[in-house]
Amino acid sequence: MQQTRTTPIRYVEQVRVEAAKTLLEATHDGVARIARACGFGSDDSMRRAFLRGIGITPAEYRQRFRSTHPTPER
Repeated sequence: MQQTRTTPIRYVEQVRVEAAKTLLEATHDGVARIARACGFGSDDSMRRAFLRGIGITPAEYRQRFRSTHPTPER
């Protein structure tokens, strides 16, 4: 894809990572639940996507960027 300078699969992965980042920041949901909600096959798939895309794991991302008042787990 010339406009995005990435492949379609990488673009989808980036969109999923962005969605997961939002949930990691704003909720108490577990990583496995967030992975499923964002279309990853497993929490391990999400972990690998985070490492590829932003260089840290979902748990590390949550620790660094979680809001001070996340919403309760659903």
